[in-house]
Amino acid sequence: MKRRIYLDFGYLIVLATSLGAVIVLGAFVAPVIFHADRIVIGMTIDNYNAGIIMGEIFHRFSYWIYLLAAYVVVYELMAYKSGQRDSIVFGSSVTVVFSSLMFSAVYAPRILSMQALGVEATQSDTFANIHIASELDFKILAIAILVLFIKRLMLLRIK
Repeated sequence: MKRRIYLDFGYLIVLATSLGAVIVLGAFVAPVIFHADRIVIGMTIDNYNAGIIMGEIFHRFSYWIYLLAAYVVVYELMAYKSGQRDSIVFGSSVTVVFSSLMFSAVYAPRILSMQALGVEATQSDTFANIHIASELDFKILAIAILVLFIKRLMLLRIK
């Protein structure tokens, strides 16, 4: 029983940490990186170089996102096996795993590979569409993590 409490607490911590990281990267880090010229005096960073910096940040964050997806799969399968079934938890956990993998395995690598081709590639419609899709995916990920966290917290409180 005590071991299960630690597992549940660890799961909630991973979800909360991941949500916090998604919010911080999307709402704070990206705007600062892309508008560094408003903050730093005497140094200008163009959008291409800002994108390179942000791409590296997201590339490194992808490792955490992979960990999150694996943790969600393992925890939710264990919960399902032990009879803890809930449609909202199922839907939000599938969304977390799917959007995590889309971001880390599809969007981030494609954006980085297009950036490696040079400035011209990042000014194409294809790049713009991939970038918009990755932003949307990141927002979906944040909402799914929030829903999963709240619902799991509510279910643990009921026990």
